[in-house]
Amino acid sequence: MALYNRIDKRVLKDQLKDIPYLRKTLSFYKYHQIADPQAFRDELYTGLDQLQVWGRIYVAHEGINAQISVPAQYFNDFKAYLYSIPFLNNVRLNIAVDDDGKSFFKLKILVRKKIVADGLNDESFDVTNSGQHLDAPSFNQLSEDPATIIVDMRNHYESEVGHFKNAICPDVDTFRDSLPAVVKMLETEKEKNVIMYCTGGIRCEKASAWLKHKGFQNVFQLNGGIIEYARKAKELGIENKFIGKNFVFDERLGERISDDIISVCHQCGKPSDAHTNCKNDGCHLLFIQCEACAEKLNGCCSTECKEIIALPEEEQRALRAGINKGRQVFKKGRSEKILHKANIR
Repeated sequence: MALYNRIDKRVLKDQLKDIPYLRKTLSFYKYHQIADPQAFRDELYTGLDQLQVWGRIYVAHEGINAQISVPAQYFNDFKAYLYSIPFLNNVRLNIAVDDDGKSFFKLKILVRKKIVADGLNDESFDVTNSGQHLDAPSFNQLSEDPATIIVDMRNHYESEVGHFKNAICPDVDTFRDSLPAVVKMLETEKEKNVIMYCTGGIRCEKASAWLKHKGFQNVFQLNGGIIEYARKAKELGIENKFIGKNFVFDERLGERISDDIISVCHQCGKPSDAHTNCKNDGCHLLFIQCEACAEKLNGCCSTECKEIIALPEEEQRALRAGINKGRQVFKKGRSEKILHKANIR
């Protein structure tokens, strides 16, 4: 069988809209030494493809990082298959808290140097010496301590639409950027309690160990990240200290945790937390757009892009030809086209 899905993504996205069955969105990760990532990747693809699992999975010598969706009718079969892999037996599954089943449209498993791009030399510190894990009740209790600092280890466009109350939210583009930024911001606070959090917990595994390596004495991390916290807070009936949306890296682009809207439309400045990508494939800027601006600009970030997508496809391709797409395409929340942006900590 082919170990890649080569059907045009536009066809797959159209098919996703009409699927007649429920799908569950979830994520999991595990740091574990994998001797042959490529062989493991191919075996995993074969097993998951048979269960119609879709999503994005990174495999490296250091482990696995997965964001996927699973047909509800195959969920138990999926768990049985996953747990049959010795190092993934009983791995925690972070089940999405606001899920329409339309998160992914194909299975993509990539072999990477690392499962999270952190920019760290793992041989320079003890990566296993991570911070103490906190469950939802413990997080709430410790966050009330005046000697506690809460740090968001996500990127600026993630924390812009949602974050924990009183959290420090570094204005960074990548996780790689956040590590030195946090160390610098907290260099005089090394004796305080530092609670780190991210979407599902994976970024904090390395980040908390890095902070301890840098001399921070009381380092904690939120177990299972925002996703597990929100699920547990609701299940236990305790206060939910997260306000707004949790940004996610799939077709949903966010899951609602609280009813608060703390960000604004990047085009008109009215309250909005609906992320979208500019419909011009030569731009594809990630930004926040309200319904009124989406209708006015046909889902684009500017009148310029609106005019481009009105052109025949051949002319659009000609305009894109030769452009260095690199980091200019798929930009996230930073552009001269963004006229309004909410101020966060």
